[in-house]
Amino acid sequence: MRVIATLALSLASTLLIAAATLEAQQNPGSPSDGRTPPAPSAQGAPKGDADNGKKIYSSYGCYQCHGYAAHGGPGGRLAPRPIAFAAFARYIRRPTGQMPPYTAKVVSDQEVADIYAFLLTIPPPPAANTIPILAR
Repeated sequence: MRVIATLALSLASTLLIAAATLEAQQNPGSPSDGRTPPAPSAQGAPKGDADNGKKIYSSYGCYQCHGYAAHGGPGGRLAPRPIAFAAFARYIRRPTGQMPPYTAKVVSDQEVADIYAFLLTIPPPPAANTIPILAR
């Protein structure tokens, strides 16, 4: 069983690296080429507390599907550059797919704003060509 888990992790890492490399080749101006991406916009988002958002993200288990840095997983990528706040809040309340709905009784509007503020602080992962073992 341990061998299967190790192989699955290795395969997932390889696929992630391959996707980043392909993205850099297909979109030379993208963040994966080593350049700094444009800062995400909080336009339309209510004021949120990023530190509290990080705590909420962790305590509600968001990391289990979206990863600790929200860069993706079975639940998809949330950061960097999250979707517009209105779409983000709407999806949290009425998701499609496997994600359970987080009604206002479970996650308040302020907590949604805090989580979004946290997502805005997450930097992009390093470009594949800046990681020594991956550089050619």
